[in-house]
Formats: sequence, structure tokens, C-alpha cells
Amino acid sequence: MRRHFKCVAIGAGYFSGFQYEAWNRIPEVDLAAISNRTESKARLKMAEYGIPRFYADWREMIERERPDFVDIITPPETHSEICAHAAKHGVSIICQKPLAPTLEESARIVEGARDAGVRFMVHENFRWQPWYREIKRIVQGGGIGQATHLYFRMRTGDGWGDDAYLARQPFFRDYPRLLVYETAVHFIDTFRYLLGEIVEVYAKLRRLNPVIRGEDAGQILFSFDGGATATLDANRFNEPETDTPRYTFGELRLDATGGHLVMEADSSMRIKPLGEVARLVEYERENRNFAGDCVYGVQRHFVDCLLSEDGFESTGEDYLKTLAVVDAVYRSADSGCAVRL
Repeated sequence: MRRHFKCVAIGAGYFSGFQYEAWNRIPEVDLAAISNRTESKARLKMAEYGIPRFYADWREMIERERPDFVDIITPPETHSEICAHAAKHGVSIICQKPLAPTLEESARIVEGARDAGVRFMVHENFRWQPWYREIKRIVQGGGIGQATHLYFRMRTGDGWGDDAYLARQPFFRDYPRLLVYETAVHFIDTFRYLLGEIVEVYAKLRRLNPVIRGEDAGQILFSFDGGATATLDANRFNEPETDTPRYTFGELRLDATGGHLVMEADSSMRIKPLGEVARLVEYERENRNFAGDCVYGVQRHFVDCLLSEDGFESTGEDYLKTLAVVDAVYRSADSGCAVRL
């Protein structure tokens, strides 16, 4: 059984630092080289995270380094070409979301990796936030009965004003689709993780800030195959009343046949069985790296599955189900009608 893996990475943008820091805590991984179109940005990451080699051409990096896997941290429109090249050279892939600009192109990426026989996983980290792992444990254990409705309210407050998104992720301003394509996709995947497959959606989306192209607010109602429903009330324009809006990204309430569960923005959680006093839920979490160290969680899972040869939670095929829901949300918003999947 393999006990060590050579990794190369492509990208040196805002989020890449979270991924490089997490790789450095996984002893089975050697982060050998990175590539980025702006060398100066790559050199800063190399110095900060001890990465020894830089390549201006990511193709040359893959061919010369012959890594076990590549970590793709680039804009979605670049993923198809990079994934195809890595698959052609037998290199396993972990790829950031959004996977591609369209559902059809995403499907081609997944099919290409499958046809080449390489391991492929989407870097979808929200379900690895420790509060969701705990909620899943509680639901599966029957601690509050059968789930009936989940409500999540998100307010990030980074999307108002003429300078919206410029400080951290300026490309958000030009996305023709923003809230659902880039952000709500996380919650769709997490809702699937918690409640099962989504069979119907109804969405109202809008743009509040006129300086951006895409939508930045909306309400989406989901129906699940087991009978549960969920509401995502998401807004990147208005501000939350917390000093750490990007820790949990909001507040959650889960109603069930035996009571309910509430998670606050600070990640504290309590359960209230019907007719009883609410009690705090004690569980392990840490405000480290990004959103409860979920980047480490998803990357640790990727490596564990390489070691064991088990299947990933976020296989390409499974993630296409999440992307099909994203597509349905936009179709619902455009038509004003509920959309069945």
C-alpha cells in the first residue's frame, strides 16, 4: 500500500493559502511544486509554505514532476483543459469548485477522468465543517427524530458598495451567475449530505448591488426524496451581526419529529426535544484555517481514500447531482415555477 504521495498545485490566489497550509499538515503528502500565471504571487506562496519549485507552464510541471496528484485551484473556465491534461498523464485530481462554467462541461470533466482511469474528487469543503459532521451524527442517531425542515440564513456582508469583492475575490464581480453558482452550491451539497437527494426546487433570485453582473441574494426552497424540505435564505449584500461571518456563514435550524436543533453563527449548538428544556451540544471544533478547518478535513479525506483505495464522498459523479440542482435553481428563477429533478 502506498504511504506517501507527491503533489503539485496550480494557482496562487486568495483561497490557495488555505489549501497549502492544510497540505503541510498531512504527513503523507509532499507538496513539490506550484504553477501560477503570475510568478510573483506564486513566489510569495512558496516562501510562506515551503514549496521548493515553480513552473510558469503547468503542463511542463505535470510532465516533469510526474506527481501522484494535482491540486487545481484556478478559475472554473480553466479546469477542463487542466483536468484533461492531468488525466492523460495518469495523474489523480482534486479540483476546486465551481467545477466548470456549465453543467455540460462539468460532466465532460468527470467523464474524462473516469475514462482515463484516474482518481478524481471535487474540493467541496462545506460538508467537512465540524458542525455539519455533528449534525449528521445526531440525525443518523435519531437524537431528534426524523428531520422535517432545515432552514439556513446566510449574510456575508462582503458584497455591498462600489468596491464589493475587490479586496479578496474581485473576479466575483464579473460572474454572470454568482450567489448560487459560487456560494449556494456549497449549501446544496451540504443539504444533500444531511437530508438526501433533492427532487424539487423553487427559487427567487435577485441582484442588490448594481456594480456586479450576477445575483447576490435569493430564497430557495428544496424538497427531498424522504419528504423533508429546506430553505436557504442567502444574501451576500447585507451584513450579519457577528465578527466572524465566514466561520459558519450563518445560522441553522433543523426541525424534526422529536424536537429541533439550532446552530448559531459562533458554531454553538443546542438540541430541544419536544416538551423538554434545550441543552447544549458538546462537540469538537476549532476556528482554524477556514471555516472550522474544513479544508484540512476534505484534503485529509482525499489522502485517506488514496491510501485505502476507498471511494470519495465527493466523487465526480456524485457532485454532478449537486450541479444538476444548481442548474434547476436557475431554471426555476428564470421561469418563476418549481422545477422537478
